[in-house]
Amino acid sequence: MVRPPNQNPFKLVVIGGGGVGKSALTIQFIQQYFVSDYDPTIEDSYTKQCFVDDDICQLEVLDTAGQEEFSTMREQYLRSGHGFLIVFAVTDKNSFSEVERLHKLISRVKDRDDFPVILVGNKADLESDRHVQRDEGEELARRLHLPYVECSAKMRMNVDHAFHHLVRLVRRYEQSERQSIESSKEVVVSPLSPLRRKKKNCRIQ
Repeated sequence: MVRPPNQNPFKLVVIGGGGVGKSALTIQFIQQYFVSDYDPTIEDSYTKQCFVDDDICQLEVLDTAGQEEFSTMREQYLRSGHGFLIVFAVTDKNSFSEVERLHKLISRVKDRDDFPVILVGNKADLESDRHVQRDEGEELARRLHLPYVECSAKMRMNVDHAFHHLVRLVRRYEQSERQSIESSKEVVVSPLSPLRRKKKNCRIQ
């Protein structure tokens, strides 16, 4: 079924340490060009309508601050997000060390462990400057039960794939939630259940 574009958009939140390329990934996905100058973001929001698996979807992508002084804003956008890309740079070991803390923060705010989240290793084109190996990223993703993808905002490598895969996870999650709610509504005891009919037909000897 095609998701009408006038419905409420999926809110995708891009989160990670400072300088990992969150803005570059977001702008490459939304506007299809590479921003080379690093300008610390406070918070930018972008909208995009696109097809994912032949279904139209309306996206609202929130590019968040990586600087610690803006961390007080995090809970607000974590609460409203439908899905998250946790981004680190494969050239920055410190940003990789931040991943688990950010994942725990999302789990705490959402009060669950199985929320739609993807782990993204950005700047994969800078192979000679790599400080985080691919198998390290894959191992962490396995431990956190997350999909893992390596991207290059500069080369536009796997950028659409990362965002589209997150949309698929959000859709699957929302469908599962709806099914869970519908199932709980169906669990209603009938006034003429077999147990009650049996009692009704009992005779005192």
